[in-house]
Amino acid sequence: MSSGDLLQECMLRLVKLDRILWQNRAHFLALASCMMRRALVDHLRARRRLKREHQRVELHTGIADDPCLEIEMLNDALEQLALIDPSRAEIVEMRYFGGMELSDIATVLDISESTVKRRWQTAKLWLADALTSNAA
Repeated sequence: MSSGDLLQECMLRLVKLDRILWQNRAHFLALASCMMRRALVDHLRARRRLKREHQRVELHTGIADDPCLEIEMLNDALEQLALIDPSRAEIVEMRYFGGMELSDIATVLDISESTVKRRWQTAKLWLADALTSNAA
């Protein structure tokens, strides 16, 4: 799936949400982040059903000092994190899949930017541990 195909898939999903009252740019980006994640995971699952083989697909976040992450492992870890702390899982989703800045995430979650920064740091540490444990 090319980045153009991914973008088109996400836009189609967003257009279907005709009952959403967009509050601001950050709100739109947060929903787009969620749609990006779903589109990537749906594409991987469909591909696996057809080929019956595992192909590693990585997410390049563009965030400084962040490694490339295997999408399916990241998705599984995010689902685990959401059970423990939904707020931190949302922050990771918005950062990794939407490329959102901490200030925009603070607007969406209606919390201070410093709180988002702290939660982001702890979520990254938790994910690093979860991904290392799952890879072993």
